Amino acid sequence: MHDNHFLFSKTPYRVSLFGGGSDYPAYYKEHGGACIGGAINKYCYIGSRYLPPFFEHKHRIVYSQTEHPQSIDEIKHPSVREVLKHLKIEDGLEIHHYGDLPARSGLGTSSSFTVGLLNCLTSLQSQELSKQDLYLTSILIEQTKIKEAVGSQDQVMVTQGGFNFIKFNTSGKIECERISDEEKIEDLSNNLMLFFTGISRDSSNNAEKIIKNIPSKTSTLKKMVSFAHEAKNIIESSSKDLDHIGHMLHEAWLLKKTLADTITTDFINGYYEKAFAAGAIGGKILGAGGGGFLLFYVPRNKQNNVKNALSELLYIDFNFEFEGASIVQNLGREV
Repeated sequence: MHDNHFLFSKTPYRVSLFGGGSDYPAYYKEHGGACIGGAINKYCYIGSRYLPPFFEHKHRIVYSQTEHPQSIDEIKHPSVREVLKHLKIEDGLEIHHYGDLPARSGLGTSSSFTVGLLNCLTSLQSQELSKQDLYLTSILIEQTKIKEAVGSQDQVMVTQGGFNFIKFNTSGKIECERISDEEKIEDLSNNLMLFFTGISRDSSNNAEKIIKNIPSKTSTLKKMVSFAHEAKNIIESSSKDLDHIGHMLHEAWLLKKTLADTITTDFINGYYEKAFAAGAIGGKILGAGGGGFLLFYVPRNKQNNVKNALSELLYIDFNFEFEGASIVQNLGREV
C-alpha cells in the first residue's frame, strides 16, 4: 500500500510572440518552422496522491468538474485519461487542478495541464523525466493520443521555462535555444501588456481551420517564421531597438488574421484599434484566436493611456519566468 501524501507540480503558461502556425506538424514536416516566446509567471498546479482504498470510487479527479470514475476508460477529461493510459497506472489516484488563469484562453493552458500532470504522476511513480522527454511525451499525448489540433511550441515553452527560440525541422526534430540575456528579456516584458477579453473558447476549432488552410497559406506562414528569426536577432543584438518587436507584432497580426476567418472578431478588432489609438505599437491575440488574451507592445510612457483605453478588460501584470516545469511540493519525502 502506497503512502497517501500529495505531490504538486507547477507549470508556467506561455506567451508566444512569433511563428505560431508553423509549429503544426502538418506544416513543419514539409517546410520547417520556428517560434519565439517565453514562459510567464502564471502557473498551472496539479496535485496528486494515491487514493486510499476506503472509497467507493477508484479515482477522484477535480478540475472545473469533479469525476469519480471506476476505470481509466470512464475518465472524461482527455488529458487525464490518456496520461494515465500512457503511464499504465493501475492504482487509484486523486488528482486536483488549480490554475492562475482561465483555461482555453490562448496561453498554452491545455499543454501546461498535460505537462504538469505527466510531471506530477511520473514523480509520484518515482520516475524522473528529462525536460526534453517531458515535452516530447506531452506532444505525443496531445497530438497522437488525444488527437488535439495543437502545435508543438506550447509544450516546449512551458517545460523549458525562460525565453526560447524553437526550431522545428522537417525530420520532426525539435531544437530549443534559450535566449540568455535575462536583462533584455525583462526589458521586453516591461514593454508588453496583457489583457483578458473575458472570452474563453475551445481553440481546436480555429486550429483545425488553420491546419486545413495550411496548403494555401504557405507563403504567409513562411513570413511568420521569418519574423521569429528576426525577433531573435533583435533581442540578441546590443544595437537594435526593441520597439522593432512592436512593429513586427503589428505586421504579424495582419498576417495571422488571414489564416482563418474566425481568428478575430469585431469585438477584438475594436479593442485592438483602441489600444493603437492610445499608443500601442503592435499586438496580437494569443493562441488560435477567437477570444482569450490580447497582448500589446506599448512604450512605457503610453502604458497608462492604454490601460485607461482598455479599462473594460482585465489587465494582467506578468513577467517571463526561467524555471519551467517543476515539482514544488512532495509531502513525505525530500524533493
